[in-house]
Amino acid sequence: MDNTLSVNLKDDIKYCFMANAVRKNLSQELAEQIRRHIEDAHLRDGDLLMTEAQLADKFDVSRTVAREAVGQLRAIGLLEGRKRKGLIVRRPDPVHLFNASLPSLPKSEHDLIELARLRFVLEVGAVELAAKNATDEQIVELSRIAQQIKSSLGSKTAAKKELQLDVAFHSLLLEMTGSKLIAGMQRVLSDFFRTVGSVPPADPAQAERIAWEHIELAAAIRDRDVERARAMIRVQLRRYLPEVEGGTRAASDNAQTT
Repeated sequence: MDNTLSVNLKDDIKYCFMANAVRKNLSQELAEQIRRHIEDAHLRDGDLLMTEAQLADKFDVSRTVAREAVGQLRAIGLLEGRKRKGLIVRRPDPVHLFNASLPSLPKSEHDLIELARLRFVLEVGAVELAAKNATDEQIVELSRIAQQIKSSLGSKTAAKKELQLDVAFHSLLLEMTGSKLIAGMQRVLSDFFRTVGSVPPADPAQAERIAWEHIELAAAIRDRDVERARAMIRVQLRRYLPEVEGGTRAASDNAQTT
C-alpha cells in the first residue's frame, strides 16, 4: 500500500474515533441538560416533553446527538416515546434498573463481597423498621413460617421446602418495613445470591441452627426488640459475609443462653 494512502487511512480512522468520542460527550451532556430541564419545569410522570427534533432545536445540537441523548434517558426509564405525541416523562424504577443490571455484573469474589456488604447494610437497617412497623397479623404470620421451617427438618424434601419458607419469611420481613424501595432492593439481592449459589446446602446440624435463627428473629420482631432483631439478622447474614461472623457468633451464643 502506498505510504500516503496508509497515512491518510490512519488519519481517517483517528478522525472517526475522535468524532465519535466528541458526539458521545455531547450526547451525555445533553442527556444531563434534559434531565435538569425536566426537574426545573417540574414535569411529572406522564407529562409530555417534546420531540427529538424539538430537543435538537432547543439545545442547538444535531438530530444524531439528540437521538443518542434520548436513548440514554429511555434506557434508565426517564423518557418514553409515543407515536404522534413525542417523548413522555416517566418516573424511573430504581429496583427495576438494579435488577436488570445485576445479571451482567462479573461474578468475581470481589463483586460478590461488595454485594454482600450492600445486602448486610440494607437488611440490618430494614429489620429495625420491621420491628417498629410490623402489624400484629404480620408478626403472627412470621412466627408461623418460622415454626414451619423447624417442622420441615428431617423430611425428604427438607432442603427445597426450607428454601421456599426462607423466601416467604424474608419477603414478609421486607414487607414489614413499609418501604417498597427497601423491600425491592433487598429482594433483588436475596434472589441474586440464591441464583449464584454462594451458600452451600446446610447439613442437619446447620439446618437446625438456621431454623432456630428464624424463630429467634421472629420472636425479636414480636417483642419489638430492635437490638435483638439486629443481632439475629447479623447472625443470619454471616453465611453471606464471613467477615462479620466473629462479631455475630458472640451475639448468637448469648441469645441461646437467654
